[in-house]
Amino acid sequence: MFALFALLLTSPVWAVTVTSCDRQLTIDQPPQRAVSHDVNMTAMLLALGLKDRMVGYSGISAWKTLDPAMQAQLADLPELAARYPSLENLLNAEADLFFAGWNYGMHVGGEVTPASLARFGIPVYELSESCAHVVPREVASLEDVYRDLLNLGRIFAVEPRAEALVQGMRQRVAAVQQRLADNGPVPRVFVYDSGEDSPFTAGRLAIPQALISAAGGRNVMDGLPASWARVGWEAVISSDPEVILIVDYGERSATQKRDFLLQHPALQGLTAIREQRFVVLPYLAVTPSLDNAAAIETLAGALHPQAFAQ
Repeated sequence: MFALFALLLTSPVWAVTVTSCDRQLTIDQPPQRAVSHDVNMTAMLLALGLKDRMVGYSGISAWKTLDPAMQAQLADLPELAARYPSLENLLNAEADLFFAGWNYGMHVGGEVTPASLARFGIPVYELSESCAHVVPREVASLEDVYRDLLNLGRIFAVEPRAEALVQGMRQRVAAVQQRLADNGPVPRVFVYDSGEDSPFTAGRLAIPQALISAAGGRNVMDGLPASWARVGWEAVISSDPEVILIVDYGERSATQKRDFLLQHPALQGLTAIREQRFVVLPYLAVTPSLDNAAAIETLAGALHPQAFAQ
């Protein structure tokens, strides 16, 4: 008995504490039954090699179309809810971690929040970009994405894998910015997600702000102290974007969205419409994810073709 007690005293205790929005989140052991919400957070866990530690995901099939590779990866994992998961969904799955965000599976005052799940012993790690909905923030940054990957690496005890992914992203972004050095004017970019009566777009607290900046452009809605939000067409017209970034997902195709913009009577004077300068990126690339590096490469090539001619 004494030997067992001594062993317990000398055995290392595994626990990590990370910052999640305005909370200190302590994990006592690496999760074995994680649930992710939305395609971008699910993709992060898959890239970290954590599929065997997931019991499901949520929030994809109702809005998003998976590429064949990711669809194959998720073939034997259940989708717990096509839109937003309920408390019952997570309890029935016996989840031991929920990776989600505000307006990415959770809503202030909703049924599923870090506080509501804590009562059942289910910790929540919040997507850093989404913290703008619950705590004051200045601007979205690629550091938000890097922080999430590194924190997930610590939570799941796969730090080397997380560090390698972050290092790869940093190198790709640095290579783009090296090519953009002293590259002249900064094109004005408008992000068009959806909406006809009023457009849904990205303010300075959404990750496209960081992507556009890293690609050598300026988000024309950088004065909007919000994440994703609706604005009036008047605000778009007065900003006269030179390039329009279309987010490809949802019921309407990117081509349908482009045609709508081209045919909108009030937009005919916009530089981007007259010159038909559009960039199309999938939802995964314009939400916090590993695909952000590819989004920056694509954007930079479209905004500064002379720098990427070869």
